[in-house]
Amino acid sequence: MSDWRFTARQLAKNPLSLTGVVIIAIFIIIAIFAPLIAPTPAGQLNSYMIPRDGYWAEPQPPSAAHILGTTQGQYDIFYGVVWGARSAFRVALVVMSITLLIGIVLGSLAGYFGGVLDEILMRITDIFLAFPWLILAMALVVVLGPGLKSVMIALIVVWWPSYARLIRGDILQVREEDYVEAARGLGASSGRVIIRHVLPNAIYPALIMASLDIGAVVLSAAALSFLGLGAPEGYADWGQMTQFAQNWIVGPLDNPLKYWYAVIIPGLFILFFVLGWNLLGDAFRDIFDPRLARR
Repeated sequence: MSDWRFTARQLAKNPLSLTGVVIIAIFIIIAIFAPLIAPTPAGQLNSYMIPRDGYWAEPQPPSAAHILGTTQGQYDIFYGVVWGARSAFRVALVVMSITLLIGIVLGSLAGYFGGVLDEILMRITDIFLAFPWLILAMALVVVLGPGLKSVMIALIVVWWPSYARLIRGDILQVREEDYVEAARGLGASSGRVIIRHVLPNAIYPALIMASLDIGAVVLSAAALSFLGLGAPEGYADWGQMTQFAQNWIVGPLDNPLKYWYAVIIPGLFILFFVLGWNLLGDAFRDIFDPRLARR
């Protein structure tokens, strides 16, 4: 049985992993078909800018015109959460792809060649790991200027060291295997040995960690947007939509849940997106962990 069929069979056995797959599939569908689910108003050039219906501060409840209501500033919640799915995938995929690439390159060089190169790369890694990640990310965004691109750069900077260290540790173990020694003995170059023999047998833990971290990346980006360091005002971003709701978490004394839609709906989208990736990441960990995979 191929690896893909084995993975699919293991996923199908676990109800929680299937739940994660279904949740992520729903978000993928929302992101792909966002132009059909929430069409961009005629004349609007940037589809990611949420249409607004006035400038009142007080959010408005769901209605025929705005099926999920509006936020502070009268931004349409339905449009924002639908197009926010695209923003979430964009941030998650860009950050994790570049983070993995940096981690693989630096971790492979440090783990395979060792010596002085290993010491230099790992000490640089330790310097980055020594900073509290949120403070470092906030400082970088402030320096680069608020915006999603700045958020993605900041998250890449704070995320890559853990991947470089993880891959380096796995390669230190794999490079001593007999098949690696045999490849060297046959005259294979270092690059060929790393790409063909070492990385394929050392990268699974990093891929599992990446699947678990995708949700954390989106949650971190939402946190930075909530602090006003993310997307520009009116951009379809779940973190910014929760920031719009911060003044309306509690309503008047006679109706404390009056503005529930402004608070709960963006929060639920973040919650389920992160939950889906966490469930899928746990399933991949169980499948590819040699102690658990073939029980």
